[in-house]
Amino acid sequence: MTTVAFRGSMAFEGITDSGHHVWMDAASEVGGENRGVRPMELVLVALGGCTGMDVVSILNKMRVPYTAFDMEISASRAPEHPKVYQEIRLVYRIEGDASARDKVVRAVQLSQERYCSVSAMLANSAAINVEICLNGVTIGHLGHGQPA
Repeated sequence: MTTVAFRGSMAFEGITDSGHHVWMDAASEVGGENRGVRPMELVLVALGGCTGMDVVSILNKMRVPYTAFDMEISASRAPEHPKVYQEIRLVYRIEGDASARDKVVRAVQLSQERYCSVSAMLANSAAINVEICLNGVTIGHLGHGQPA
């Protein structure tokens, strides 16, 4: 069970099933004290963690060597409340074996289309547009989810 407890002003502390703590807060302009991340930021972090773990696992099973892997995630939100994400842009940046191009694209595709539960949930309300870069070169694009 996850618990979320009020900690004053606009701050909340989340405690996960695994015992980890996450602080959330609002900006000072809206009554917060900037003591933690914004809840909607955590949604994007969760997406990156979920799909990143998938891709690493798949690449390791495919025996694809890589030396670096990161993702850049940006999003646009609806102008009116509840201001859900309408479009999410996800850039995978992998450094590694250039001959593994097809396997890298397949690993990302499997994560986005089959394994990543966070991506699957977000795709119900947002378009998810993916760019895959290997050694600084774009090698693929994917898209799924609801159009913005």
